[in-house]
Amino acid sequence: MSSETKQILTTDGIPLEISLKKAEKKNKIKAFLLVAPLLFFLFITYIFPIGEMFTRSVDDKMITNMLPKTFKAMEDWDGKDLPSEEVFSGFYYDFKKLVENQEQGKLGQRLNKEKNGFNSITKKLMRQIKRNKIDESQSIKEQIMKVHKRWRTVEYWQAIKRTAPPYTMAKYLKGMDMYYGADGSIVQVDEDRRIHRILWLRTLEIAFFVTLFSFLMGYPIAHLLATLPMKYSNLLMICVLLPFWTSLLVRTVAWMVMLQQKGVLNNLLVISNLLADENRFQLMYNQTAVVIVMTQILLPFMVLPLYSVMKTISPTYMRAALNLGASPMHAFYKIYMPNSIPGVSAGCLLVFILAIGYYITPELVGGKDGQMVGNWIAYHLKTTLNWGLCASLGAILLAMMTALYWAYNKIVGIENIKLG
Repeated sequence: MSSETKQILTTDGIPLEISLKKAEKKNKIKAFLLVAPLLFFLFITYIFPIGEMFTRSVDDKMITNMLPKTFKAMEDWDGKDLPSEEVFSGFYYDFKKLVENQEQGKLGQRLNKEKNGFNSITKKLMRQIKRNKIDESQSIKEQIMKVHKRWRTVEYWQAIKRTAPPYTMAKYLKGMDMYYGADGSIVQVDEDRRIHRILWLRTLEIAFFVTLFSFLMGYPIAHLLATLPMKYSNLLMICVLLPFWTSLLVRTVAWMVMLQQKGVLNNLLVISNLLADENRFQLMYNQTAVVIVMTQILLPFMVLPLYSVMKTISPTYMRAALNLGASPMHAFYKIYMPNSIPGVSAGCLLVFILAIGYYITPELVGGKDGQMVGNWIAYHLKTTLNWGLCASLGAILLAMMTALYWAYNKIVGIENIKLG
């Protein structure tokens, strides 16, 4: 018999193998169409914003496009002494074109982010150009240096040169209190201006202590929820979930009333003669307030994963350990604790991720000493309008969380995270 006669055909006369492939292809297309809206939603709300953030964090084409003649002339400048007449002339003609197009304000604002004082000296140069005070037949270098003394300072020209590359990592360096020197080397800012490193360390410290205190408070609560009789367990669960029914802003303001020096907590301690009136605790507008309030707010996010895992732990395990001669503490440590590790992992990771990016609570109760990275990003978005620096800070925060996730996966294993 020939190979053609051996083929199994469908009722339509099509070989069964080809028919199955077509059916499988149709099923794949249907499955893709079903998940396409979700993929589109994820792209619009997650992938595209992250891509835009990374692009803004390295994009510096604006000044490159505004000062083409300046950067062309700066290619041969070593950055040590004041630039040559050619550089001054290139900057003058570039800036004059911006004045004619009324775009000089953008340049001044952008350069002012690189070095304070640029905004004022570019405005003064603009007025001189509009009044035709610059004689192009004479030395432009000498005339620009007479406009303002800062034009005679080499640091300002070095700052212009640092903005030459269309794509740069300068914003990431600024987010870590560093910058590119005149020779291209990475230089740290003066010690009294290193604010970002302090901010990063404070953010990690607050997130760590909030996670730690949430675990220490949440573990016994979750254990009670999992072991108490149902009628008591349900009542306790309502108390755990009650904060979710109240606005975050309302809860934070309530804590402000509780923690201030003339607040409820200090007044109770004074009335109880546990504290002298002149020795009231300073619990507001500092790091302590942020840790206390964030711990209370994020506590349910620790309790619920713990409870969902503890509920699956059979009580016969503990009874068997006790019957075999183990003490209650030893049985708890050797039997119960290891079985609850998946819930601990999920709760700690969830609370830490939420805490590290918190904004509202530190803004209201943190004051100057309790500000976190989220507050600094909001400040630059609303006040300095330095969106590039905001994007770099957000990217660094995302990289830190990715590194934490990777380290956790290597040490503990992400497969150990369970929600019951």
